[in-house]
Amino acid sequence: MNAQVGNRVAVHQPLLSTQEEQRLSVIMETVERNRFLPAPTPENVFVGDGDYRAIGAEYLGHFVRLGGLKPSHRVLDVGCGIGRMAVPLTQYLDGEASRYEGVDPVKDGIEWCVQNITSVYPHFRFCQIDLAHELYNPGGALGGHEVVLPFSDASFDFIAMVSVATHLPIAEIAAYSREIRRLLSPVGRLFMTTFLVLDGDLERENARPKFVPGKDPGTWYGAPDAPLAAIGFDRNLVEQAVREAGLQIECVSLGHWRGIDSMHYQDVVIATSPGKAA
Repeated sequence: MNAQVGNRVAVHQPLLSTQEEQRLSVIMETVERNRFLPAPTPENVFVGDGDYRAIGAEYLGHFVRLGGLKPSHRVLDVGCGIGRMAVPLTQYLDGEASRYEGVDPVKDGIEWCVQNITSVYPHFRFCQIDLAHELYNPGGALGGHEVVLPFSDASFDFIAMVSVATHLPIAEIAAYSREIRRLLSPVGRLFMTTFLVLDGDLERENARPKFVPGKDPGTWYGAPDAPLAAIGFDRNLVEQAVREAGLQIECVSLGHWRGIDSMHYQDVVIATSPGKAA
């Protein structure tokens, strides 16, 4: 049953056990403090602000606590960038039972991940997908609405899209959602971050970014001179795109970009395969 819980619409599910929470907390602390883990130089981090290790550790916590990620899961990281999410996952995923695949349109980020992550963690693999994006890969061979990822049906238990939908038009979010539906196992989950613009958000003094109307109804730009730098949508548009792809929305957790208390900045949508076991 769904329930309204503060900033969150959630499905009741078991919390982490004390042992699981302790293990997760130790891993997150290790990711932040262990200077031997791979990390690019700051000038090579082409997406995302803030501390590379700290943000990666934070999202590992969200993946597990909100998204239900397990150490044995087969993980697809859509928009893996320069490995910010992959590095903490090297410490959490089971080296024998799990699998990680990262895809991104930016060649330099993929090459860094192969050289610095796959070389140490061979069950972590990375692949460039030459999709066009006006900011990150303007010369790409394929449009985002044509996205097809080189993996077989139902081959992943957990698919992450962190800071991807915040840089895509709604038609491409819909295309990615359809492809994710194909790739999710019957018990799989999508963890997607986005900017969902709700009634009252635009009037909040502390909201960052400050959205202005985009060219299409229900679309909002954080930077009108670079629309895909930060793009938001009326909540119903994103949820409709996800549902029409055949996914079921399990949880929506609102972020603190709008000036409210929250554990995460962007909004989080958790969606599941229709074949998810009861």
